[in-house]
Amino acid sequence: MTTLVTYKKWNQISDTFPIEDSTKGAKSVLEWAYSSYPDEQIVYASSFGAEAIVLIDLIQQVKPDAHIVFLDTGLHFPETYEVINKIEERFPSLKIERKLPKLSLDEQREQYGSALWKREPNQCCNIRKVIPLRETLTAKQAWISGLRREQSPTRANTQFLNKDEKFQNIKICPLIHWTWDEVWAYIKEKDLPYNALHDQNYPSIGCFPCTQPVSADGDSREGRWVGSGKTECGLHTS
Repeated sequence: MTTLVTYKKWNQISDTFPIEDSTKGAKSVLEWAYSSYPDEQIVYASSFGAEAIVLIDLIQQVKPDAHIVFLDTGLHFPETYEVINKIEERFPSLKIERKLPKLSLDEQREQYGSALWKREPNQCCNIRKVIPLRETLTAKQAWISGLRREQSPTRANTQFLNKDEKFQNIKICPLIHWTWDEVWAYIKEKDLPYNALHDQNYPSIGCFPCTQPVSADGDSREGRWVGSGKTECGLHTS
């Protein structure tokens, strides 16, 4: 399937997946994705949060040697690296790549000053996440993401298949209909490893300087970039 054909039909195809099954269409979407794109043309960009753990388990059922990329900013919590190690042990056939930014933290500090994430969080995210993902996706026709509609108002209209204007390809989101409770029910049922910070009121886990626990009634993005008005790192905005 060529990129041009996919761009013409992505919205029509997105409406054809049945959502009445136990995975609310997620497995059907993944089966379509991995049968439609060659191995070298599709990648899952994973945060290794709760949704990611569910997606990884579903992906390995469809494509045991799938390519997964983790944007390793160098600023993640130790618990994040721990869960990646556990996933690598659980699913050794998966091809998990840890993608580093071109600038080390020391080089970033020399060029932009210390604690850029406090002064200019958008710039920091661009250097350490957006540019590395763009480098990864340059030769890809499609990428998979764990976005759910329930996560925040900015994600409420996400479709299974989305034309991604930022990276000029198709963004595939198999979990759009899943609730937070369903994510955790799946993790518990399958006894999957997960980030220990989830047990400390961290529903969304990014870099440690920019992530805090959330209140009981807050949405899952509340703890990200608190006080800045920022809610997205830039990977999912045009």
